[in-house]
Amino acid sequence: MLRYLVQRLFQSIFVLIGITLFVSFTIRLSGDPAVAMFQGASAPTAEQLATIREALGTDKPFLTQYASFLAGLVHGDLGTSFRSGQPVAAAVADRFPATLSLALAALAISLILAVPLGVLAARRHGSPSDLAIRVFSLLGLSFPNFWLGIMLILIFAVRLRWFPPSGFAGAQSLVLPSLTLGLILASTTTRLVRSSLLDVLGEQYVTTARAKGITEGRVLYRHALRTALIPVITFIGLQFGALLGGVVIVEQVFAWPGLGSLALNAISFRDYPMLQGTVTVLAIFIAAINLLVDLSYALLDPRIRYA
Repeated sequence: MLRYLVQRLFQSIFVLIGITLFVSFTIRLSGDPAVAMFQGASAPTAEQLATIREALGTDKPFLTQYASFLAGLVHGDLGTSFRSGQPVAAAVADRFPATLSLALAALAISLILAVPLGVLAARRHGSPSDLAIRVFSLLGLSFPNFWLGIMLILIFAVRLRWFPPSGFAGAQSLVLPSLTLGLILASTTTRLVRSSLLDVLGEQYVTTARAKGITEGRVLYRHALRTALIPVITFIGLQFGALLGGVVIVEQVFAWPGLGSLALNAISFRDYPMLQGTVTVLAIFIAAINLLVDLSYALLDPRIRYA
């Protein structure tokens, strides 16, 4: 297990280098940040642009800029924002709790709904309950997240006034955006739990457990469900990474001060250090989550062993 862990850590390092290198290169194709600073103002002179590029460090070769970024990353320094002059690490640390709380809340809602519904649908395969759950899943997959978010705001914030419509001001502000993400994620997870559990219930070891006289509930929850959750955990790990970095639309709908809107603003203003720092932090957390998911397989299924 230790050898496997070390190998995965080295793989994660190379993945992070590849991601940061790709982002650093592609963001520079979007344009010159010195020119972006003069948007809405009079056209800058060549001398002004040269002075700004020298101050920002963008006059240096790309590999030199990237090497400077890596050197700072090793010491926990993500650079300084071109736009605000604020340290990138401080800006990311200020926004990350909002994104993390939203992702965790949405993930919790999806699991609370998906696991019981998926188990119920698998146990009553072909019944009206199974059909109703599958219809619910299909409806959830059909709703765009921005539409669902707007509907929740209109019903629960504007009409009923139960929750605030936007912003990040405590637990109540978390309800509507997390429901928006959690309900849609629960639809996919419910279908995955159902199909995975149906496959496992047909395995030989489940039939053997039933033949020994073990109760159906114990066969289901102690034997079958643990194995059925392996692909579910893989999916949840991937989706959690997507929630951390891909909730830009929902953040815009709810004016949520997270990393998604921070990265979007960085792209708009060609703020290289801010975007590099945001993507790097997200990549580190996603790599850590994927590693934890892989290690959890051995806990759920004793047949799985790592060299």
